[in-house]
Amino acid sequence: DAEPITTVSYFRFEGALDRLWAFTQMGLSRRALARTPGIGFHKMMGTGVGEGFTPVPNFGLYAILAVWSDLASAQERITASPVYDRYRARAAEQYTVYLRPVSAMGAWSGQQPFVIEGQRPPPQPIAVLPRATLKPRNTLRFWKRAPSVSDTIGANPDVLFKAGMGEVPWLQQVTFSIWPDIKSMSRFAYRSQAHSRAIRAVRAGNWFREELYARFAVVGASG
Repeated sequence: DAEPITTVSYFRFEGALDRLWAFTQMGLSRRALARTPGIGFHKMMGTGVGEGFTPVPNFGLYAILAVWSDLASAQERITASPVYDRYRARAAEQYTVYLRPVSAMGAWSGQQPFVIEGQRPPPQPIAVLPRATLKPRNTLRFWKRAPSVSDTIGANPDVLFKAGMGEVPWLQQVTFSIWPDIKSMSRFAYRSQAHSRAIRAVRAGNWFREELYARFAVVGASG
């Protein structure tokens, strides 16, 4: 299967020293990750506490997103890469999701990282990844609405997995969730009052400097 694959890898750390190590790697491992053979677009990210979609950092959970040429390359490099090896050696828990993009709109750091090849029926399960860079003047208004959305998705019985992530705290936000099918995801997106009000406010106020919305088929997981 030669189609591009995106991976999102999560690493949970326990203990003060391991958490401190993980925090420092957000800066120290960037060049080493970029030198990983076969890696394409990639980002190292922190996460939020609670349900994840909050402005308070979670110093025990970090994520690496990467794009690879195909599934075999993704599995091989994640297994053999020195960066991923170091994270696995220090982490109490790790989990990688393998994703095939099925739709994507917008830009991330000025580019579209997810290549769509061919048309397919809606996947089951489906992963959803919205990402945005906030305009600084709108930061406070955005985060005032975030807790109600976070509580709503946390109470949703359909969501299979969820995590709120960020490249730059408070300004560059990524949300990632996995749903059984597109119907369950759409019920949350369009019927949740808190989520719908937040989206309307974002659009009316033009809060984002850059945004991207992508959907993926979940093709595998490990960890």
